[in-house]
Amino acid sequence: MKKFVFTGALCFLVGLSFGQKKAVSSAKNEIKNNPPNISEARALIKDALTNPETAGDAETWYVAGLIENKQFDDERAKELIGKKANDEAMYKGLEGILPYFLKAGELDQLPDAKGKVKPKFLKDIRAMVRANRPFYINAGLFAYDKKDYQKAYENFKLYGDIPQMELFKDEKWVIAEGDTVELQIRYYAGLAASLIPDHHAAINMYDEIRNKPYTNNAVYTESDIWQRLAYEYNQIGDSASYEKLIKDGFLKFPGDEFYVKNLINISIYSGKTAEALTYLEKAIAQNPADAQLYDVRGQVYEVDKNFDNAISSMKKALEIEPNNIEFLSHLGRVYFNLGVETRTKSDENNTDVNKSKALYQQSQDYFKAAMSPFEKVFELDPKNAGAIYALRSIYYTLTMNDKYKKMDDLYNEQNPGN
Repeated sequence: MKKFVFTGALCFLVGLSFGQKKAVSSAKNEIKNNPPNISEARALIKDALTNPETAGDAETWYVAGLIENKQFDDERAKELIGKKANDEAMYKGLEGILPYFLKAGELDQLPDAKGKVKPKFLKDIRAMVRANRPFYINAGLFAYDKKDYQKAYENFKLYGDIPQMELFKDEKWVIAEGDTVELQIRYYAGLAASLIPDHHAAINMYDEIRNKPYTNNAVYTESDIWQRLAYEYNQIGDSASYEKLIKDGFLKFPGDEFYVKNLINISIYSGKTAEALTYLEKAIAQNPADAQLYDVRGQVYEVDKNFDNAISSMKKALEIEPNNIEFLSHLGRVYFNLGVETRTKSDENNTDVNKSKALYQQSQDYFKAAMSPFEKVFELDPKNAGAIYALRSIYYTLTMNDKYKKMDDLYNEQNPGN
């Protein structure tokens, strides 16, 4: 009785094994049909991938990869004859191929019972992966256009990773140093990673290519890579790496205003105004028509309370861009704050009447000087809250009652309840 039960169980297990092997064979045959039923083939192979009797068989994973490859090939064939391909299905197939083939290749190179390695599928797998490799670029672009940046990154990265995979350890890939396609796709991988956002992944991509030579590359320059790396370091709060990259970039790319301007910002935020001014002078010498540099220099002088130089620099910026609202507001702010500061000194000077009067008149002159740039701002942007607030205060101080009333009404419209 025990023997009978044991034999029955054994037959049952053999039947299960036979069933899974048959499923692998059926799945393989299914994709040979015209047209193939990809869904049916996927369903047939699914259990075989996890069943202990077939999961360790290279053929199981090879067939699973063939199914996905068939899906990809059939859709791509439509494009070749001018028909509309199902892009979703095509790239789903492409993305599904490699995981199965990698597993199949790994199992196919294991020694047999006699300790010998006799791969059956490796040659075909390598050929198909090689042939499919360029299409990971297309898959990445397709995902990028759909704003699926994770998939875009994965596909672009795969394009570059494939030659380095264990699958090709015995094969030589001839990729020239500085190959523009290789570098561009790594660059695209970095762009996609940044948008995921996965700033660490982006850093890895850019870091790989930043010191590699390239020729005739219209997509990016070497400086672009350094700038993007700086951005990524800044995003993850790695200020040490960010500052080092900016300072190294300043030496490596003399004349590139990106590094000068960022050095200026670093110096300003660190409270090193003298250092900031040094960088600004270099930047202005390289780009004398850049109005923003003069405006920034004026703001640095303002922080140092060197108001004459601040005003002079800001006026120089406005000579270049007379209708720049930001520059006008900065100049107006300097005059306005000087007016407030001088008026306060006048009010506090109770012992010397003449000096108090002189300070008061000086404060009025500052408010009059502030009025012109803020009126220009208001002319350019009648809803500018900063200009309305400043002009309201200026007109009140200068007893320009009609103008004050207009600004007061506008101020109250913007700030109901105040």
